[in-house]
Amino acid sequence: MRPTRCPAGSSGGGGARRWRARRHFGADPRARFFKRFAFAAMTVVVLALVGIVTLTWNVATSAGAGAWAAPISLIVAFATAAIAVRFAGSMRRTASPLRAVMEAADRVADGDYGVRVQEHGPPPLRALAHSFNTMTARLQQADRLRRDLMADVAHELRTPLSVLQGRLEGLVDGVYPRDDEQIEQLLEETRVLSRLVDDLRTVALSDAGVLTLHLESSDIAALVQDAVRSLQADATRQSVALTWRTSAKDATMDVDPLRIREVLTNLLTNALRHTAAGQAITVVVRDASDGIAIDVTDTGEGMPPEAVARIFDRFYKGPRSRGAGLGLAIAKAIVAAHGGGMTASSQVGTGTTVSLTLPRTRGD
Repeated sequence: MRPTRCPAGSSGGGGARRWRARRHFGADPRARFFKRFAFAAMTVVVLALVGIVTLTWNVATSAGAGAWAAPISLIVAFATAAIAVRFAGSMRRTASPLRAVMEAADRVADGDYGVRVQEHGPPPLRALAHSFNTMTARLQQADRLRRDLMADVAHELRTPLSVLQGRLEGLVDGVYPRDDEQIEQLLEETRVLSRLVDDLRTVALSDAGVLTLHLESSDIAALVQDAVRSLQADATRQSVALTWRTSAKDATMDVDPLRIREVLTNLLTNALRHTAAGQAITVVVRDASDGIAIDVTDTGEGMPPEAVARIFDRFYKGPRSRGAGLGLAIAKAIVAAHGGGMTASSQVGTGTTVSLTLPRTRGD
């Protein structure tokens, strides 16, 4: 059995050739190991065969059955040889999948995460092969996500950097006047870059499981009220009715108020962006099992099912989105760090509801 490669896509280097790790000169260490193991096993079998035949001959001779010593020894020799052949076959069936896993592990070490091994042989080796395939599949997915992330980051950084470069070149060439308006536009692009870097840092901390939360007893209803008030002027300017209400009996719980406020602001900003004049946004705080739930509902344009399925994906942006596509992914990561979860439902032409749940007790 030899390792196979997962067909589509997927090892770490696309179509580019990889530098393979430098091997030691001389014979393959695995081949030497298996040859030595086979030689040792054969030596043991031969010695056992000789010992059994000798013992049988001596016993038969001592018992006064010297005439039967040779036939009995021959029968014992054949029986022992048959057992040895069966043992050798069993060892070969064991060694073959083990060697395949070892070869595949070398390929993974060289960066080929698309390699897979066949899952057969004794049960322990089948379990080993299954675990190996699961590991390489996860490595393959992680490598793909890393590459996608790098491509997305490069794309998001390119836009503000291009704007900065173009305006600075225009200032140098005299195309743009060197006034406060031009400087303010340049500063705004640097703010865009700064926000993107902060968002990427939050994503990295969340992925590493080290997103720091400063927990304190907070009134969730009060946090919602503050978030609504901070965006009330924008809603009025857009002729959107922004309201909130609570039915929770006790909305006080231990959370990071700044992080939760960040989540609420993001949800309300997204809702305002996709809600037309004359429509409404409603925020509801309610009791949930072992916690508090917050529903942000708008009567805006809504989304098709394929967009809803990707709404929390990193760098996913709708047609009218102006950000980097990290806001909802970060919001979900913050809620998850609190031990909660987020869901979304939407219907085109009717509106969207994004819900988050915060538990009173957090699992470690």
